[in-house]
Amino acid sequence: MFHYSARTYLLQDRIILVTGAGDGIGRAAALAYAAHGATVILLGRTLEKLEAVYDEIEAAGHPQPAIVPMNLDSATEHDYIELSNKLYDEFGRLDGVLHNASLLGMRTPLENYDPITWDQVMRVNVNAPFLMTQTLLPLMQHSGDASIVFTSSGVGRKGRAYWGAYAVSKFATEGMMEVLADELDNSPNIRVNAINPGATRTNMRAYAYPAEDPETNPTPADIMPLYLYLMGPDSRSVNGKSLDAQGEGSA
Repeated sequence: MFHYSARTYLLQDRIILVTGAGDGIGRAAALAYAAHGATVILLGRTLEKLEAVYDEIEAAGHPQPAIVPMNLDSATEHDYIELSNKLYDEFGRLDGVLHNASLLGMRTPLENYDPITWDQVMRVNVNAPFLMTQTLLPLMQHSGDASIVFTSSGVGRKGRAYWGAYAVSKFATEGMMEVLADELDNSPNIRVNAINPGATRTNMRAYAYPAEDPETNPTPADIMPLYLYLMGPDSRSVNGKSLDAQGEGSA
């Protein structure tokens, strides 16, 4: 596990957007960021789930979050521009983006892969983070210390049979992160990295590994140290790295 102890007000006064914030790792990240002082923008497809996370943050006495219902599968460039404009009007800047939302798609050989599902996985896992990042970068330029975090996977570093569009999309995510990090290498106020969460107790993991006992995997809350580290000021010098939430590294 990545070892890092976040101080209580690590993210004080920061504005952080989390995609897929209604469930799983996104929900855990939103709660962790709020607990450490951030105003969290909860973006996801299912309003009821976002409202539940909102209520949990409010009940804990953390900074009031914001809710942005958005279906990344059908969102257009106009939707992302509208999102950027709304965030600018409301907050004036953005200090962090966690691209957490992903689709698993099918576990099947490429020769049998459904093209419609392939396109859907690419839209959510690759095109949506690209368009969102592109439109939100001007907002992040207004931050003194901004962090963009993509979500990778072990199958996005070494291809494995039957992982299809998901694996290919995560290879693309790794590449997008590296390209953007290199382009922003001389921008001291924005850094770009990726996290491989590893085997975690989520619905996606259960679907991908139906025979696995989920109790053998850590919960999303267990892997939050790396998510906090990359969003906070202690990682200001880290750029262009793909890190493992369950790795042996420490900070």
